[in-house]
Amino acid sequence: MKTLVCTTPRQFDYATGEKPALTPGHAIIKIRRIGICGTDLHAYEGTQPFFEYPRILGHELAGELVEFDDAPGFEIGEAVTFIPYFNCGTCIACRSGKPNCCTQMKVCGVHVHGGMVEYLSVPSYALVHGEGLSFDELALVEPLAIGAHGVRRADVKAGEFVLVIGAGPIGLGIMEFARIAGAQVIAMDINDSRLNFCKEKLKVQHIINALSPDVTEQLQQITNGDMPTVVIDATGSQRAINNAFQYMAHGARYVMVGLQKGEVSFSHPEFHKRESTLMSSRNATREDFEHVVASMKKGLVEPTTYITHRVLFDQVKDEFAGWLDPANGVIKAMVELD
Repeated sequence: MKTLVCTTPRQFDYATGEKPALTPGHAIIKIRRIGICGTDLHAYEGTQPFFEYPRILGHELAGELVEFDDAPGFEIGEAVTFIPYFNCGTCIACRSGKPNCCTQMKVCGVHVHGGMVEYLSVPSYALVHGEGLSFDELALVEPLAIGAHGVRRADVKAGEFVLVIGAGPIGLGIMEFARIAGAQVIAMDINDSRLNFCKEKLKVQHIINALSPDVTEQLQQITNGDMPTVVIDATGSQRAINNAFQYMAHGARYVMVGLQKGEVSFSHPEFHKRESTLMSSRNATREDFEHVVASMKKGLVEPTTYITHRVLFDQVKDEFAGWLDPANGVIKAMVELD
């Protein structure tokens, strides 16, 4: 089968690999869609933490189930996606119902080879039913589940003002599921075209350019002087992450979904006087995946509006670098395989 390998930063090479053989407790998926996410872009740039080369990227995946062992309820030929965070099942996190932050985590396309292949073997426990959704929709379940998990970590309540910083695909998912939870969403980014996308496509009522000189004043006006009770970062930018502490209401929760390599820095007195809560949000759980699938089926989320670029598998090597350029307006690039 054909594979696409990120051999070094900013270098892709097509190669020929062996089609995986079925092994106990695993399933083989014929890959039909590959969504390109920030992790893939950062790996290509050479800025992704916990990453080694060479690596086959890709974890936003959908395909056809062609073989499986120990997957009751699934059928050959079914359209599926899967949870791409392979966990040990025995560590403290797994025993505590948090397999998304397993101490021995192997993320598909990050710690182990991923889905830029024609066929992929995955643990059967990771399979997720397609529920009649299209391959495009199924490939977008995972990034939306990241957003849904961040919203669940924040315990968002109806009527709260939720500030989401970063209007990339993960941020968009956070906005969607904060809205579904009943929040009043505020989108913040430095890219006006992305902010306009939030307003026009996602119907986000409040948008703020983070480069504006009066960000705090705008937030105060929107929240009637209170400031947001939930702040969620989806930028992975050290500067944005550190700046966001000043946007919190007293008693607010701050959830970091974005990841960067440096240190987090904030004023302890300012944080303390607010009795603030700081949390990270890593990956997602089956509960989040099922919430996303159910929301898609109900029409509460229309993720295909995020797809701005489409290419065939054979075109990825030539097109990938262009997706890093903000001028190209990429929100979600989708790779198609026959």
